[in-house]
Amino acid sequence: MADRTPKIAYLTAGAAGMYCGSCMHDNTLASALTRLGVDVQLIPTYTPIRTDEEDVSIDQIFFGGINVFLEQKVPGFRFLPSFVRSLLDRPSLIRWATKRASSTSPDSLGALTVSMLRGDQGYQAAEVTKICDWLSKTAHPDLVNFSNVMIAGCVPHLKRELNVPVVVTLQGDDVFLESLPEPYKSRALAEIRNLVQHIDAFLAHSQYYANFMSKYLGIPPEKFRVVPLGIETTGFRPADESPDERKDKPKTIGYLARLAPEKGLHVLVDAFIELSKRDATQDVRLEIAGWLGENNRQYAEAEFAKLHEAGLRDRFHYAGSISRDEKVAFLHRLDVLSVPTTYCEPKGLFVLEALAACVPVVLPSHGAFPELIKATGGGRLVEPNNPIALADELERTLLDPSACRRLGHEGAKVVHERYNAQVMARATLDVLSEFVPAGNFASEDGR
Repeated sequence: MADRTPKIAYLTAGAAGMYCGSCMHDNTLASALTRLGVDVQLIPTYTPIRTDEEDVSIDQIFFGGINVFLEQKVPGFRFLPSFVRSLLDRPSLIRWATKRASSTSPDSLGALTVSMLRGDQGYQAAEVTKICDWLSKTAHPDLVNFSNVMIAGCVPHLKRELNVPVVVTLQGDDVFLESLPEPYKSRALAEIRNLVQHIDAFLAHSQYYANFMSKYLGIPPEKFRVVPLGIETTGFRPADESPDERKDKPKTIGYLARLAPEKGLHVLVDAFIELSKRDATQDVRLEIAGWLGENNRQYAEAEFAKLHEAGLRDRFHYAGSISRDEKVAFLHRLDVLSVPTTYCEPKGLFVLEALAACVPVVLPSHGAFPELIKATGGGRLVEPNNPIALADELERTLLDPSACRRLGHEGAKVVHERYNAQVMARATLDVLSEFVPAGNFASEDGR
């Protein structure tokens, strides 16, 4: 019998219509793997994914958000016939429902998280059976990759059913877990620590995050593999092709992320207000882009109001949630980008995107940022949660055009060569090949 290319089932978690960094990473990786000739299916859970690139996920939802919620809240719902529950998993219906859903209370979210992590012992046991049956009878994967540990409660059942290797990519799971109230946070952590023994490997995009999550979740260090982050660089000008288009234009600081407290918009706003008081930076502009959820609207509007009160109404602009083409154009208009997160960022997609556009970054010295700056040479670090320190470094960067260009060009060269989607896909294949009994993955480039 001729050898066949092993199959990957890649389970990703939708974010209810929000642009989500993890969804975007998963979609980019699956697309790049497919271009390498790998047989991979990107399988959405909870809700359809939203990405600013071509969506390569299958048109089917598992652990559909409506069913998962009703199974948790309505006694006896999980005993309804499967065809009734399947109707509620239609992607179009889930999109409609999540657009109109009100915020879930922390207690309800905590209880649901714990139940999901319990797998076939939780209220969503029927959903566990459904996905395991589909994987074993329809998809026939040789390896299953979960995009976060929160959707991995089904792993023990899946391992019994399929007996295939399972890996989990960790992409900020701690941020979600830390948001849960007690006792749910402790219960969720206990359930995850019980799952660790059933998972063959954990993938992280920085050594910082691998070390941190090893301690946080009690995962043996030898189970971690660090795979470099990557982005689709198509559409971004390579460093040696980027003209100096910003000469004689107002210096512009950019922010590209969700408008949320943890992303540090308020830190950047305070730093920008400080810059506006300094003689050398009174004409600097602030451009903001990113998804704004209803739960953070009051926060964002308060930050915009601070800018208005400081007399800066005409010197900042919020572009909203932007498409990929708009994002590339947005970045090419900037002199420097800063997303001063208040938490320790595990990935930093926006860092690679800015550098791909030859835009240097100024970031807090925590999380994955020091590793990215060291590897790319494309930016500078400042003390976290310190608007004055951020303003000082932004001023130094903006007032030294030659250094600013050098940082951007050095970063762009490294990102285009070493942090593109194809490099990420090949590195991921190298890791997954350790766990596939049928042999190494084949790819069109011979690797």
